Amino acid sequence: MSFKEQLLAHHAAIVTGASSGIGLAVAEALAAAGAAVVVNYRSDGDRADALVERIVGDNGRAIAVQADVSDEADVARLFDVAAEAFGRIDVLVSNSGVQKDAAVADMSLADWNTVIDVNLTGQFLCAREAVRRFRVQPCKGRPARSAGTIIAMSSVHEIIPWAGHINYAAAKGGTRMLTRSLAQEVAADSIRVNAIAPGAIRTPINKDAWDSDAALEKLLRLIPYGRIGEPEDVARAAVWLASDQADYVTGTTLFVDGGMSLYPEFRDNG
Repeated sequence: MSFKEQLLAHHAAIVTGASSGIGLAVAEALAAAGAAVVVNYRSDGDRADALVERIVGDNGRAIAVQADVSDEADVARLFDVAAEAFGRIDVLVSNSGVQKDAAVADMSLADWNTVIDVNLTGQFLCAREAVRRFRVQPCKGRPARSAGTIIAMSSVHEIIPWAGHINYAAAKGGTRMLTRSLAQEVAADSIRVNAIAPGAIRTPINKDAWDSDAALEKLLRLIPYGRIGEPEDVARAAVWLASDQADYVTGTTLFVDGGMSLYPEFRDNG
């Protein structure tokens, strides 16, 4: 594919939490589609640097930037460095997330706050900063029809309750309404805001659910399509949502879940 044919040629993108799992796959896919990519990480600098090295080795453009998305000053610095490196910012994939699981009676306030701070407040801080930048960037020379695109990484648990994970489910439910409300607010500015809701994806964060035959068999009962998802499944969706091919799409959540959100327990009439 030539550079001119790439979906995201001349775009600059920030991917938060891009040193592993879904974020890493998304950053790689955006770079392969022609975007210059800021690989954000909080603590795993070695893996972020290795990803940047791979992208640059494939004739792409990328830098690694450390920042905590739950910290207001860090988020502003992340966007400053991105704009300085690539001249503009066209795409935000707000992917950073953590889990601190416990039954409600055993969940500490610290674990509740940590998950909400990263998974929901981090979405707000990054989206707010993106909107501020998108609004003041010059229209002349922008690579897309939109003034900018925000993709929030949600989860099937924005609609599926999850006992034992109320902090995570609450954050993802909040992400759903943040996405829809923000899309409504900024559509007149030609800014598109969408979310991706992955189901069970083969990543380190949920390794216990797929790393043995017994665990995988149990997991697959929840997936009508019959296979676990791969990070690349989500990454391809992110490239599409970031591109002009999805220019008329805003305020929606794209479920990438093999049917997990289809109440598979009811396949036999309940």
